[in-house]
Amino acid sequence: MGDVVNLNRARKERAKAKAEKTAASNRVQFGTPKHLRKKGEAERKKTEREIEGKRLDHETPDDAK
Repeated sequence: MGDVVNLNRARKERAKAKAEKTAASNRVQFGTPKHLRKKGEAERKKTEREIEGKRLDHETPDDAK
């Protein structure tokens, strides 16, 4: 025969797992200090500007006329 499962305990474990998942998501979203978020955003924008500055525009033969 199968194992006996306490339904209240199973319900509480499921709720606890869901709460932990939500907490982990919130730690990622809200856990970064403001100065680190701004620093990361500034670095990302700088990298995008550098890449855009190094981009080569290739002309097709039709555009050269």
